[in-house]
Parts: sequence; structure tokens; C-alpha cells
Amino acid sequence: MELNNLTAISPIDGRYRSKTSQLDEFFSEYALIKYRVLIEIQYFLFLADQRFFKLPAKARQHLTNVIEEFNIDDATRIKQLEAVTNHDVKAVEYFLKEQVEKAGIGHLKEWIHFGLTSQDINNTAIPLSWKHAMEHDYLPALMNLKNTIYQLALQWKNIPMLAKTHGQPASPTKLGKEFMVFVERIDHQIALFSHIPYAAKFGGATGNFNAHKIAFPKKNWIELGNLFVEESLGLQRMQFTTQIEHYDSLAAHFDNIKRINNILIDLCRDIWTYISMDYFKQQTKKGEVGSSAMPHKVNPIDFENAEGNLGLANGILENISSKLPISRLQRDLTDSTVLRNIGVPMAHISISIQSLQKGLSKLILNEVAIKNDLENNWAVVAEAIQTILRRENYPNPYEALKQLTRGKSQINKQTIHAFINGLKITAVLKKELKSITPANYTGVNPEF
Repeated sequence: MELNNLTAISPIDGRYRSKTSQLDEFFSEYALIKYRVLIEIQYFLFLADQRFFKLPAKARQHLTNVIEEFNIDDATRIKQLEAVTNHDVKAVEYFLKEQVEKAGIGHLKEWIHFGLTSQDINNTAIPLSWKHAMEHDYLPALMNLKNTIYQLALQWKNIPMLAKTHGQPASPTKLGKEFMVFVERIDHQIALFSHIPYAAKFGGATGNFNAHKIAFPKKNWIELGNLFVEESLGLQRMQFTTQIEHYDSLAAHFDNIKRINNILIDLCRDIWTYISMDYFKQQTKKGEVGSSAMPHKVNPIDFENAEGNLGLANGILENISSKLPISRLQRDLTDSTVLRNIGVPMAHISISIQSLQKGLSKLILNEVAIKNDLENNWAVVAEAIQTILRRENYPNPYEALKQLTRGKSQINKQTIHAFINGLKITAVLKKELKSITPANYTGVNPEF
């Protein structure tokens, strides 16, 4: 069958294509070829700038245009060359030699890919495309999601809510604060992410600039390599490598993203549970169906979709982050296959973030259910009462409140106030204790 959204094997290129298509600029075969072309041309121009050869301005402009105007026809030409060479990076080299000929500088064509191995191209092209994907897609989407959560936290800042620890009623909290928990967690992980370098390898066949050094022994190739990778590409060159970059920093990125995914899974499950407790209703859309059999159903499908895709992403990221830093001796080929798949978990994450945004936008606060839950759980003020009694040096307050409340099902305002009335304390203290309710016993949090 012809490939389209219905015949694609993977749902990220089929059912969810509309949610993942923006990633083809970074993770597709076309993108990899484009970034390889970019690296090769940038290196060629760098050598010219370092006076290894003279490059006419017109030829420089031609090569710059190759980068800026690179299109699917160019990528197709490279794939045609690869069909003959059976080597993807060599095909890029031959394509660029054709471009050099077209620019009228055929005598300079052997400066294309000078002294390099294919991994000097792959291990700069992939980190650069990864960097651009993080900066232009993933991190902005994550920041937007965090801001959505923050706006909900502000909206519900003063809504008292019964907390649940171990699934049981616990000291009350504020709904907005519980959303701020996720804002803070995401913030901290983004800060950690920002400290991880986008690392690259650039140093010849086994990382020692062997070919470069033998051709130009008086050149400081370490300095030149650092200058090219860090200034021309904006990456960080690893100083001691084999044929490939060791991928420790890339693995750290993946592990960091896994932690962020776990935070988002936690958020999905919490909101799913709040919906099941009727704390939230969900906006409905005309024509939509919640169940093929039960007409009343409005399922929390956006949060379930997000959770499922985040789990898939984590499974793949775990495999990639544990595999990539391991390579036999100076290099084996297992990294190549794995690196071609780094866009897969990012596609699942993109689907998840969009589903989360959609789900959050549909939430309708059911304040009545939240208030009822507080009113039906007066036992939670026992902690407050026994703490004040401790302050007053009242004998065995914890044990007294435990006997009153633990495992009891009929604890209400009257029960608590009757207990307070029976205490041998001052009227002023009794008034203080009676002022405590499940709705106002919510503690304190930093301003946000």
C-alpha cells in the first residue's frame, strides 16, 4: 500500500501525524541529511577562513545558498548517490563535490570532508539537530505546559481541599498549591537540563586528528577543532574520544527528560483521580462520544493518552540512554542504529504534552464536591487540636484524639465540638479550638 496516515506502521507517523509533523525538521532522514550537509559546508568554509585555501566570494555564496535552500530534491539526489556508494556520509561528500563543481571551484573539491571520518559529521550533525529540537520545540512546549499549570494554580490558589495520603483523608491543603508542586518540579528539572552540554566529537578516524596532523604538522589541530565545533556550531567539543562521541551528555539529557516525563505522569494520575472523585468536571464537545455503550460517560482520555505516551517515551529513552555510552573498543556500529530513533520518544512526548494541554483546558472545578468532602471529614482537625493542646501542656492529647477519631465513621462538627466542651481547659482555649474547621486548617505556603 502507498504510505499515508492510514497505512503508516507507527501511529506517530499515522494517527498522530498532525501532532508530530513539526519534528521532521529535526529527526527525519531528510533532517539528518540536511544537518550533515550543513556541517560539511561549515567545515569547508571554516578551512577557507583559516587560510588553507582561497575561496571566491561568489563560490562562498553558492555554498551558503545550498544550506539555506536545501530541499527534498537535494536529499533525494544524496539518496541516489548512497544507492551507489552504500555509505550515507560519503554520499553527502559526493553531493557537495558536485556543488563545488557548479560553483566553479572544482579544483578545491578535495577540501570537502578533509581529514574527517563519517562520525565527525554524525557526531556534530546529530547533537546540533538535537540542540535545535530542544530549543525550538521541546523546551518551549514544556515551558508553555508549565505556564498553563501555573495559571491554574493561580486561579485555584485559595480553594481549600481535603488532602489524601495513602488514599485516606489527611490535613487539608489548597488546590492551587498542589498544582504549584508540579510547577516547581518542572522548573527544577529545566534548570538541571540547562547545565548539560550539547557535546560533540570532532577529531578524525580515532579522535587524534591523525590525518590532519600528518598533512599539516605545524597546525594546532586541537585548537582548530575546538574553534570550529564551539564557535561555528555552538556545541562543546569533547577532548578525548574514540571514533565516536561517548554520548554521556546525550544520555544525561535523556535521563533528565525521563524525570520530567515521570513528573508529568504523576500529574496525569493525580488529575485523573481528582476527576474520578468528582473534584473536576470536563467540558464536553457537541458530537463527541465518551463510550460506545454508556451515553453518560465523559472519560479523562486526554490524561490517559498523555500517560500512555509518556510511558512509551520513557521505555525508549531508558534503552537509548543505557546503550549509547557503551561501545566496543574504539567504536562499533550499534550507536548508529540507535541514534536514528531519538526522534521516536520525542514524538511520543510531543503527543503527550499536547494531550495534557487539551485536558487541562477542559477542566471545570466542582467546588461543591470539594467542599462536601471537607465537611464530611472533620476528623482531620484532630491533628490541629492535639497540637494546640501540646502547646498548652495538656496531658496525652494525641492519645485522646486518637481514641476519639481513629477508625470512626461518624466524626462531624458536633462530635469535635462535644469533645472540646469536655476538655478541662479555659473558655478562651475552647473558643480557639472551635474556630478550627477542615476548610481553614490549610497551613501556609510561599506566595506565588
